[in-house]
Amino acid sequence: MTETPVPHDPHTFADLTTLRVGGPVRQLVRATTEAELVDAVRTADAAGDPVLVLGGGSNLLVADEGFDGVVVQDARTGVRVDAQDACGGASISVVAGHSWDDLVAEAVTNGWVGLEALSGIPGTVGASPVQNVGAYGQEVAGVISSVRVYDRAEARTRLLALTELGFGYRTSVLKRSTHVADDEGRTWRPTPRYVVLEVAFQPRLGSLSAPVGYAELARTLGVDLGARAPMTEVRAAVLALRAGKGMVLDASDPDTWSAGSFFTNPVVPAGTALPDGAPRYPVRGVVPETTTGPSLGAVDASVVKTSAAWLIEQAGFGRGYAIDPAARAALSSKHTLALTNRGGARASDVVALARAVRDGVRERFGLTLVPEPVLVGVEL
Repeated sequence: MTETPVPHDPHTFADLTTLRVGGPVRQLVRATTEAELVDAVRTADAAGDPVLVLGGGSNLLVADEGFDGVVVQDARTGVRVDAQDACGGASISVVAGHSWDDLVAEAVTNGWVGLEALSGIPGTVGASPVQNVGAYGQEVAGVISSVRVYDRAEARTRLLALTELGFGYRTSVLKRSTHVADDEGRTWRPTPRYVVLEVAFQPRLGSLSAPVGYAELARTLGVDLGARAPMTEVRAAVLALRAGKGMVLDASDPDTWSAGSFFTNPVVPAGTALPDGAPRYPVRGVVPETTTGPSLGAVDASVVKTSAAWLIEQAGFGRGYAIDPAARAALSSKHTLALTNRGGARASDVVALARAVRDGVRERFGLTLVPEPVLVGVEL
């Protein structure tokens, strides 16, 4: 049943996030230049105020009480082509506030290979290296060459090369700087120590995609796994697949009022006893030495990845599951990995649903699912 969205005060997180939940914003700064962005973060840090740097709000769950700090929204856009030739490929620089899917669309149009399977992911470019976003066999780490950041610990801008970024499955040095203390014992949250300002990409040029590395996508395209396909067809196929799972934002469809995949797929030691029938996926090496297109290198035989969605479903949580019939938060009717706001939900409703799913999976299989969104003022 579709309900009319409840109107919210424009200075609440319900209006700033794709989950459409969350309480008031104490102070909101919309930065339209890099100088404004850096100044807002530096000023808040100097005053001892908590800082939350916001992009598209697509990977964020904020408490109903809101956030008692400074919210800095990166409102910048822009793509700069630094070099482009048949031998060296392209070198492009994109400001952190730029729409991620707009960049992917431009990449497909211009023949920049290695982003096409990441179509339809909401949010901004700045979030992509933090999470090392990935989908349908591609990860953004495969085409990133460097990331320029504002280092809050040192109060200066820095350029982090690929080898310094420590990419792994849905993680990076950027993300881990939220939890790892600096030399003075300081930790930075909810925004990491490193605030992304600009991301540099180095894709190769072509009209065909990177090798298709995901079986469902290969079947949809009618090609063998590992084959290439026209990038325009890959983008169209991915958008269709994501839309079928409620993973493409649609203001009229509550199934898309989510933070995307709420739990990451568990990565466990290769010898771990997984449930019978549980999917097993290879995990690529996590420390690339050079840009390599869509691949991060050799498979890491010491670990294996399984499916969070499979675990959720096998633990008894089907599509559309809600804690009770009147609950305003429910699993998507299209995909069990998305927790959705059915209309008028509160952050506490989403947390209660997430906790029920996590605990149910743990009780059934002994595996603890880890949330992917940034949690602010709430915890499971």
